Amino acid sequence: MAAPTLASRLASYAVGLSFDALTKEAVHETKRRFIDSFATAVGAMPAEAYHIARKCALRVSGNPGASLLGGGRSSTEWATFVNGVLIRYLDFNDTYLSKEPAHPSDNLAAVLSVGEAAGAGGRDLITAAVLAYEIQCRFCDAASLRRVGVDHVTYGAISSAVAAGKLMKLDATKLTHTVGLAGVCNVALRQTRSGELSEWKGCAFANAARNGVFAATLAAEGLTGPAPIFEGDLGFFQLVSREPFDPAPFGGEIGNADGFMINKTYIKFWPAEYHSQSAIDAALQIRAELGGDVSKVASVTIDTFEASYNIIGKYPEAWTPRTRETADHSLPYCTAAALFDGDVYLETFDEKHFTDPARVAFTGKVTVNHDAGLDARYPKGIPNRITATLADGRKVVREVEFPRGHAGNPMTDAEVEAKFRRAVEPKYGAARAGRVLARCWDLESLTSVTELIQMFD
Repeated sequence: MAAPTLASRLASYAVGLSFDALTKEAVHETKRRFIDSFATAVGAMPAEAYHIARKCALRVSGNPGASLLGGGRSSTEWATFVNGVLIRYLDFNDTYLSKEPAHPSDNLAAVLSVGEAAGAGGRDLITAAVLAYEIQCRFCDAASLRRVGVDHVTYGAISSAVAAGKLMKLDATKLTHTVGLAGVCNVALRQTRSGELSEWKGCAFANAARNGVFAATLAAEGLTGPAPIFEGDLGFFQLVSREPFDPAPFGGEIGNADGFMINKTYIKFWPAEYHSQSAIDAALQIRAELGGDVSKVASVTIDTFEASYNIIGKYPEAWTPRTRETADHSLPYCTAAALFDGDVYLETFDEKHFTDPARVAFTGKVTVNHDAGLDARYPKGIPNRITATLADGRKVVREVEFPRGHAGNPMTDAEVEAKFRRAVEPKYGAARAGRVLARCWDLESLTSVTELIQMFD
């Protein structure tokens, strides 16, 4: 008897997963991720990319459709795209680092839109969110895509599709076809994150999630998808990952002896690409030791690990970014900004900030080195060592491996709330921010997703 395909194993796992099978830790962490994602979404509302996406989405109606964060309604697919752009755009949402890096809260846009369209409740949203994290993160553990020039959002199309199908209450057969449909046509190029970055960097997963919802919608009506999508002679293993992999535990064992993946992911303390978080942390420590006076800093050296160097530390554009997307993916700029300003926040990545001549000159003092001796500590940690050499020759060195927000140094609930309030209160006020927080902390009792989304109208 032939072994079950990976797609069928994913489908069986998804069908069998229930809210009651979740740990209390996974449920609580899911609430934190909704709070965090709403914070990052509100912070991104001034972005031009969001307004372009929303303008396009408002041309479309859906039956039943779904709500847009910031107001309005569209089709379920377009709502997924718009809300996904908001959650991701600032590069401030959560992260998972492994053979392949990821931003798993990107899946929540699909969970919200499909959950609303399907009339799901809070327990359903939580279960679907945990499922999406489980699939994407375990795929990231199993095989690297960036090594072959493929973007991590390729996995996201599959995780979003299965979460959407779960909310639609598809059976195992239709969920297997959902995986085939999502997997066959959503291979994204890594060029999205190479060189000078564009607005698409913050939209790529939103597109993958939109396509995942589309796949689940078609499968729900009976459309079949290619199979075996992973093991076939022209399938995912052969042409995309270029190696077979087995993202355990998708063999039916609901509950996961090693815990749910959502509890192994990281909330960002600063709105910058995750590999820079420890460098920012170290830079702020150096600034504090210098009493805030960096005028005597002659040079700054960053010793970093392979993934950090190749993703955010080697491109010449990183020293003189011309776009927001390049700036928040620049190890030298993020480190220089932390030293120069004493904080890294949304305004750090405004054009007038990253093109300011004084900051450009200070960033020019930064050198980035790949230290192979740090590689073995990744992905468990993200070790960055910063050396500031002063004009008098004195050196100030700080090394950080587990920055605030990392699973090895997690943010408290109070810190997650503070991040939310800092982003949300300027737009919606303290009272409404408090109501949203109360709703999210009691998410399992939610009966109307529309009510939750419209709190951001």
